[in-house]
Amino acid sequence: MATNNPLGGQGGAGLQGSRLLQLDFPQSLAVYDDYAAAQKAVDFLSDQEFPVENCMIVGTDLKQVERITGRLTTNKVALGGALSGLWLGILIVTIFAINLRLFPSGGFPLKGWSSFGEAAVALALPVLTVALVIAASLLRYVRSATQDVIGSDYLRTARALGSGYVAALLRHGLRNGAVPVISILGIELATSFLGAVVIEKVYALPGLGSMLLLAISQRDYPDVQGVLFVSTLLVLLIGFAADLVQRLIDPRLRGQVHTA
Repeated sequence: MATNNPLGGQGGAGLQGSRLLQLDFPQSLAVYDDYAAAQKAVDFLSDQEFPVENCMIVGTDLKQVERITGRLTTNKVALGGALSGLWLGILIVTIFAINLRLFPSGGFPLKGWSSFGEAAVALALPVLTVALVIAASLLRYVRSATQDVIGSDYLRTARALGSGYVAALLRHGLRNGAVPVISILGIELATSFLGAVVIEKVYALPGLGSMLLLAISQRDYPDVQGVLFVSTLLVLLIGFAADLVQRLIDPRLRGQVHTA
């Protein structure tokens, strides 16, 4: 049965209806002689029902995902900060050295670095322990820097100019987000030299921390001064290297001079 349709013709198949559905508004509204006919056509389209069962509110879902990932990151940081290097080292030795028998439980080869393979295997578990301790505190700063980059105007502009999300993030966002992370990484690496005394004891490694404790207990002041000098020099070199890397990554920092 034919129905009277304001879009023109019968059943809405007229020329005016096709133009209006194609969003050709100047041509579509020009075919109507008066405003009443155009308003009737708009009212007809407004009364139609379209299937929206498969639609979802993307913004709400993204906010919910961001909230969940934020809580997971906060929990990981809190858990990593609560775990001590001593307990974590014992746990890693129990899993990888005693149960799985993949790495030695401790010690360093007598030949030293002349036997590079044995030395690398002996340092695998200590390096893993130190890396996990540093990563626990570094994860929070990485997440914060990533959120700042994702919400920045220059990344939004790059995507508006046609760049893909991954390409824009790698080209424009990675360097800007890495600047604060490098600062924190330099501080963590500098404090890990003397802060790894407990890990050296767990893995029976002859490190600077163990040498300093032994020199203090024996009142060997030249050794104490030597260890402190080397440690201070390493901290200064790491801080200097971090500043150089920051200036290579971010050109805006090259002309700045830090004054005390």
